Amino acid sequence: MNDIKIVLICCICMLQFPLLLVAQDTTKITIDPVIRAASMEPIPEATVTSDQDGFETMSDGEGQVHLEVTSGAYLVVEAAGYETRILPANAAMEEIVLYPYLDGDAVQVAFQTQSRDDLIGGVSAVNMRSVLDENYIISPLDGMGAYVGGFHGNMWGNDSYLTLVDGVPRDLGSVMPTEIAQMTFLKGINAIALYGSRGAKGVLLITTKRGVANVQTVDVRTNFGVHVPKSYPKYLGSGEYMTLFNEGRVNDGLSPLYSQEEIYNHASGINPYRYPNVNYFSDEYLQPAYARYDATMEISGGNKRARYYTNMGYWGEGSVLDFGQAAFNGSERFNIRGNVDISINEYLSANVDAAAIFYNGRGINADFWAGTTTLRPNRFTPLVPVDMLSPDDQVAMGYLQSSQHLIDGRFLLGGTQLDQNNPIAGSYAGGSNKFTSRQFQFNAGVNADLRNIIEGLSFNTFFGLDNSSSYNLSFTNDYAVYQPSWTNFNGRDEIASLTRFGQDASSRTQNIGDSWFRQTLSFSSQLNYEKAIDNKHHISTMLIASGFQVGESAIYHKVSNANIGLYAAYDYKSKYYLNFSGALVHSAMLAPENRQAFSPTASLGWRLSEEKFLTSSSVVDDLKLSVSGGILHTDLDIAEYYLYEGIYTDEGSWYEWRDGLNNTATDVRRGQNYDLSLPKREEISIELNGSLFNNTLTFNGSYFVSEMTGLFLQDNNIYPSYFETGWPISSWIPYVNYNNDLRTGFDFQLNLNQRIKDIDWNLGFSGIYYDTRATKRSENFEFDYQTRVGMPLDGIWGLQTDGFFTGVEDIANSNEQAFGEVRPGDIKYVDQNGDGIINAQDEVYLGRGGWSGAPLTMGIHLSARYKNFTFFALGTSRTGAFAMKNSTYFWAKADDKYSEEVRGRWTEATADAATYPRLTTLSGANNYRNSDFWLYSTNRFDLTRVQLSYSFPRTMFGGRFLEGLDVYANGANLLTISPNRDILEMNIGAAPQTRFYNVGLKAKF
Repeated sequence: MNDIKIVLICCICMLQFPLLLVAQDTTKITIDPVIRAASMEPIPEATVTSDQDGFETMSDGEGQVHLEVTSGAYLVVEAAGYETRILPANAAMEEIVLYPYLDGDAVQVAFQTQSRDDLIGGVSAVNMRSVLDENYIISPLDGMGAYVGGFHGNMWGNDSYLTLVDGVPRDLGSVMPTEIAQMTFLKGINAIALYGSRGAKGVLLITTKRGVANVQTVDVRTNFGVHVPKSYPKYLGSGEYMTLFNEGRVNDGLSPLYSQEEIYNHASGINPYRYPNVNYFSDEYLQPAYARYDATMEISGGNKRARYYTNMGYWGEGSVLDFGQAAFNGSERFNIRGNVDISINEYLSANVDAAAIFYNGRGINADFWAGTTTLRPNRFTPLVPVDMLSPDDQVAMGYLQSSQHLIDGRFLLGGTQLDQNNPIAGSYAGGSNKFTSRQFQFNAGVNADLRNIIEGLSFNTFFGLDNSSSYNLSFTNDYAVYQPSWTNFNGRDEIASLTRFGQDASSRTQNIGDSWFRQTLSFSSQLNYEKAIDNKHHISTMLIASGFQVGESAIYHKVSNANIGLYAAYDYKSKYYLNFSGALVHSAMLAPENRQAFSPTASLGWRLSEEKFLTSSSVVDDLKLSVSGGILHTDLDIAEYYLYEGIYTDEGSWYEWRDGLNNTATDVRRGQNYDLSLPKREEISIELNGSLFNNTLTFNGSYFVSEMTGLFLQDNNIYPSYFETGWPISSWIPYVNYNNDLRTGFDFQLNLNQRIKDIDWNLGFSGIYYDTRATKRSENFEFDYQTRVGMPLDGIWGLQTDGFFTGVEDIANSNEQAFGEVRPGDIKYVDQNGDGIINAQDEVYLGRGGWSGAPLTMGIHLSARYKNFTFFALGTSRTGAFAMKNSTYFWAKADDKYSEEVRGRWTEATADAATYPRLTTLSGANNYRNSDFWLYSTNRFDLTRVQLSYSFPRTMFGGRFLEGLDVYANGANLLTISPNRDILEMNIGAAPQTRFYNVGLKAKF
């Protein structure tokens, strides 16, 4: 058991508080009986302190503890791994019983809990209670990279992981941080083996909170915050866009499209309705911030017979859009969870859990953010002012009288024949939609102690059920838009006529669409045996049958996972460890004779600190070395069912007999291969865990080598050419087990705890570096630099650039470009193979994309406690990855909208300083292709969160109705340091990234 700190806090009623400032009476009390856990085992060591008077004394937990306390005081017993007990001082004369919860020492792993000190095989755990005490987060994985070494959005370089909430595959969004007791990250092969095929790339275990006997608590938390957008894309205004578009046409040998007078009128703003200069990110459409608020109530308690935990939570959030129907956009979520544990008798217990999540999101029937990427600023005016209509135009007056959408009584909706369904008009008149999602979760389990049959024998069974459904309710309206024809009368701009496109019409019918349903069934049963011999030899075994099935609407085959698992562990004096985990897996994705496979794994551990050469060390408290390895069979990388079957079709092919009749022919699209087997994850890892200087410094780290072998491939490189024909199109090439992928790397986690003067410091570092390689591929490249073998799996490939073409002579003396005609100012590429032609064969490796996580991910978190104040900060860094600037924001092709990027374009006058190729109104096929010209680094450091908290002294509440009150203020996503920060903080075609500022209150009753 961990050390226990017993803190005596004086909680005097508010009427007595002024007297205490003058004089304080003290009484000597004695804690005399044993402080014990609910398991009846004594807690070995206790620390007793008085926050008020500073007294401190030690006890071995079985003797007496003497402490002078203020009269009227309350005894607060706190221990890692146990619920806090708050008792009056006279309770010291009775036995103090502490009931454990899943925190501190106990860690949930596959199908069991283990002591944190005994973990081996690549396991990391985070106790959410500790996180929320100093860092209030609204998403379970927010900032987890700073707490867990080896987690970088995935685990150990893999591209996915299995998420289990209370043992059932569930969406991460189905549980809020306040519901969570612990999150366990199972990274190593021995740790995940018992979950079979679907857990082969890592498992995230989320364990929700449970009630504790004789500890009745009510916790209330409420928050209010605002989201402030970081940045928006920077597109050019009408005048600059029109000028540069003309330049692009001239570069293409075409005449300018816009006159100088038109450009001036649009740029001057003399009449923004006649000469539009629309900024879709202005305050006309967007608000500077929007709110988020939430409230949560937790109620837990019970007795030895029954314990309960209830969580009720609600949050709501607005939107940055601030016009038309979009001003009402937003989302809300309500959840309720109830977990009940029942002790039926000494040998039998059960648990029943249920949860419901209700989510509603309101939106408009138009994609505003997509529109901002394509709608040029000069194209049309979104609103047509009615006070500028010519009174002599009877047709326009008729439109005005019949329109169902007169905006603010002043405007008709603007548009053109090509822009009739634009997002501005759609927001005002297109109708709205409401997305509705409902999730219902149910768990039931029975635990039986079979010690009457065999000492140490027990049985557990578990069943889980999830139902999720969603649909979209919408009112979809047709609407008319108007294109004005302008004139100038007596020096005043006037709309001479209107052209209407479309009709105003509303069926007033509520439409139901996008209906979706998913059901998850999960089941497990296990027989457990534990035996201790002479308190030296510890044996633990489990035989497990488990599986789950996920059925989803519109998908014929259900996702299934079924396996029989065997776990056997032995340790000698918690000094030498041997663990075996194996699973017999089943997958219906293969031919019947190949659907089963056995996955064996093992771990060995050695606690070096128990050896004679370290037991006398004053530096090393604990030091443990372990090695793990094994083979896991998995179907996670199999794209679909029946890939082992051949495919025959009669579609599209025909021939004609001499009788003049047409007949269809049978084509072969894929050959059969009944020998296909499950791909395998083969891995070995080494782990080192320890603590130094009386637990001042704790650390753990792992090095891993993991290879996926036998991945499926259908490729004509490994079969003769006659296996495939051009017409009729046929292929006898089957899928085979061929490709291999290698992942290597290391992770680490360091924590430093130190009290300096009156401040308690905690500093934590974590990180992972991993490398990937394609170790086997079917290739037919002519040149070595094109091979994928030995190169990263997330490699970005493209052309290497050599500046811009400086003129006609430079083009004539350069290599031939296979991507189309080039002109001065176009990008010049390096001829890698020396054949005198620039084409796809000249593409080379450019860098890692970091698609499964940045190659090097690190995190740091710092907390400092001074009296009742706590300061917390968390930061993360991601380095070593690159991305390609290949969206329309950077690639201004044809008549695309222009961003500020094009300001650095090549011209004859700016040739030496150009940062962008010449403008073109054609396809730009030579310039707009993957190359190192468009490559940029995604290296970044993010100050993810800062929080300042204050806990009011318990003396203010007298230990009566209110037992504790905390207030805090925090900010999230506050700062990004990066050479390409502007790009990384900018969303294109989507709602903006935001900084979040929040104030919150937490009360305990």
